[in-house]
Amino acid sequence: MSLYKRKDSSAWWLKVTIGGRTIQRSTGTHDKIKAQEYHDTLKAQLWQQERLGVKPIRSWREAVVRWLTETSDKATHNEDKRKLAWMHQYLGELTLDDINQDVIDQIRSVKLKEVSKAITNRYLALIRSILIRARDEWEWIDKVPKIRLFKESNSRERSLTFDQVKALMHELPVHQRETVMFALATGLRQRNVLALEWSQVNLELRHAWIQGTQSKNRRPIAVPLNDTAVKVLQRQIGKHPSSVFTYLGRPLKTANTKAWSNALKRAGITDFRWRIPGQHGSGRLVHLRMSYSA
Repeated sequence: MSLYKRKDSSAWWLKVTIGGRTIQRSTGTHDKIKAQEYHDTLKAQLWQQERLGVKPIRSWREAVVRWLTETSDKATHNEDKRKLAWMHQYLGELTLDDINQDVIDQIRSVKLKEVSKAITNRYLALIRSILIRARDEWEWIDKVPKIRLFKESNSRERSLTFDQVKALMHELPVHQRETVMFALATGLRQRNVLALEWSQVNLELRHAWIQGTQSKNRRPIAVPLNDTAVKVLQRQIGKHPSSVFTYLGRPLKTANTKAWSNALKRAGITDFRWRIPGQHGSGRLVHLRMSYSA
């Protein structure tokens, strides 16, 4: 029987066999007439693929699954998953052939109301990358809509003066002051600083290291420790058995807290954030282009 009901679903299901290939799936509708139309359309498409060599129609969902599988080693893998989860509301029910300029323009317009042009670009670039791979490597589609990105300025990178750093250090709570001081002394990104563990530190040799799985380019990073960095680490000894930087006995997860924002305000610093990688920024406080002694 081509159309049937399952005990666990109120929608009609179909079963189609063409050239030895069998497809069973939900029609997504409770209306038997619409279910029959869906069945007939799918059967015709499968026949064209089998007899005429027409490319099978692939869904955005299929492309997402394959993309995430093939790029699982990317440093931004989790960030891709977060972006794709947001895109699902606009692309989740579409085939790759359905994704045209109008769909892209809608996503661009909606996202721009939520975030900056730079972050909107990250979403658009991800869509473009998936579609290009679907065309050039997977051969699932023949063409890709032109996806225009916004022009970006470099204004997001800024430097603080020594006096501003001094004022900020004075206002920050001790646990955050230590992380900032260590970041300035080593040039490490926020994520690498906060995730640092004692197993990655050798105070005797004045050396630390970031594992390849924790770095942006997937390569290990050697971190020489100057006097400031060593003093910061020495002050953390005994606070936690594995994590270096903690607050109230728990490892720090982020630096951009309410305490951070309040400290910036008291220091008279505006429009400045210590970003983590993936938030359209390097995550490095080294952009301050200065050092600060303990």
